[in-house]
Amino acid sequence: MAFGSGDIDPSQLPGGGVPTRNSAGPANALNQVTFNRRELRRILDLYGRMVAAGEWRDYAIDFLKDRAVFSVFRRSSEVPLYRIEKNPKLEQRQGAYSVISATGLIMRRGHELDRVLRVIDKQLSVVGN
Repeated sequence: MAFGSGDIDPSQLPGGGVPTRNSAGPANALNQVTFNRRELRRILDLYGRMVAAGEWRDYAIDFLKDRAVFSVFRRSSEVPLYRIEKNPKLEQRQGAYSVISATGLIMRRGHELDRVLRVIDKQLSVVGN
């Protein structure tokens, strides 16, 4: 893939993310917090399982200056059921990752994304007779 003088190589962005359509240009894209591929793969894996189970139906991703947010919706017209946030400023304290409920309650915060996602990762199980 060829990149022009004003284009950004997505692999060079902090966090390995891709600039959003809200980006004003290369300088703004470099100041955004993003999810890297491993984080996004883990979140989308959980999302796919929850969609298959009929729990979730839509999502939104926001890359902001201070945090990246993955919002999960039961219906696209509602408020998000959960927000999965990455805030690098909190990495040395409570951890960069958090899961926030629709009411704004921080359900879990931590340094490892997998551990934080366990709070909403309901494993499907077969109910016996």
